[in-house]
Amino acid sequence: MTFQSPRLLAITQGDPAGIGPEIVAKAFRDAPADLRGCFAVGDVATLRRAAQCIVRPGEPSLPVALIASLDEALTLPPRCLPVLQLPDLPGPVPFGVISAEAGRAAAQCVVWAARAALRGEVAGLVTAPLHKESLHAAGVDFPGHTELLQAEAAAHQGVALQDMPVRMMLASDELRTVLVSIHVALRDALAAVTHDNVLQTLRITHDALLRSLGRAPRIAVAGLNPHAGEGGLFGREEIEVIAPAIDAARAQGLDVTGPLAPDTVFMRARNTPGHPGEFDVVLAMYHDQGLIPVKYLGVDKGVNVTLGLPLVRTSPDHGTAFDIAGQGVADASSLVEAVRMARRLAGG
Repeated sequence: MTFQSPRLLAITQGDPAGIGPEIVAKAFRDAPADLRGCFAVGDVATLRRAAQCIVRPGEPSLPVALIASLDEALTLPPRCLPVLQLPDLPGPVPFGVISAEAGRAAAQCVVWAARAALRGEVAGLVTAPLHKESLHAAGVDFPGHTELLQAEAAAHQGVALQDMPVRMMLASDELRTVLVSIHVALRDALAAVTHDNVLQTLRITHDALLRSLGRAPRIAVAGLNPHAGEGGLFGREEIEVIAPAIDAARAQGLDVTGPLAPDTVFMRARNTPGHPGEFDVVLAMYHDQGLIPVKYLGVDKGVNVTLGLPLVRTSPDHGTAFDIAGQGVADASSLVEAVRMARRLAGG
């Protein structure tokens, strides 16, 4: 194999027991202009099975082509799925079944794509959903994509994990949110609301959106407690932790407002044709506080972006959907949006 195509985006197949391969195949079939310059990383037989799952009556199946070099992906016609076959991947596994075999395959694809991006061989990666229980069964000691990519980037840069801080941003046309903590228990998430973590999240958010927006982002900060603590009546984290971190960020020149009541800040930030958002992004204190509003507005448009990495990584805003895997009904819209977002972030 030769690797000399930094214009390309790598799309990982995701957990082979879930809808990942299907939405990859469907995206190549239905959005050929957006998928030009992309290729899948995974198992050819698994992706050919996925192509069969999405066949529409009276139409031929999507061609799935094994490529030996990345440049071949640029020479294939539209509505053809180029696949870089990784060694030692399992073939098709049963749909909807948690297994170490499936978790290991999903992780191998992510690691390959991350390393290719870190070496500058591809412009970035778009990751189809993996299943955290399958990942755990495979002995992969990370709760999800974000933490796995953080470890790969830290190793590549030769730094300690804590010196490669990352954050999750969920973005759609209407709303962006960034999380102070990611995949941890709620008790641990509350403990993670510290001055340093909030300030670090503000800096990572500012730096990332400054590049993509071309200007300083307007950042709103959600409080942790109801009504942002109501002056200390419902908790003192806003007074003792969050507000001082905001003051420190402002002293560094960041455009930050808050802490604001978490039950209204997302409405204020929402951007619609009739209501331009007051803010470009909302900093949320924990996973569900930030993700529920974006997902409620439409999972089909949400994109997960990892901030803080020396590579571009996006993913669709949904999971493996084991209950519908293999039925050909999964919606590829969020994956296509993730590809578009990755292109913008990669500058092409």
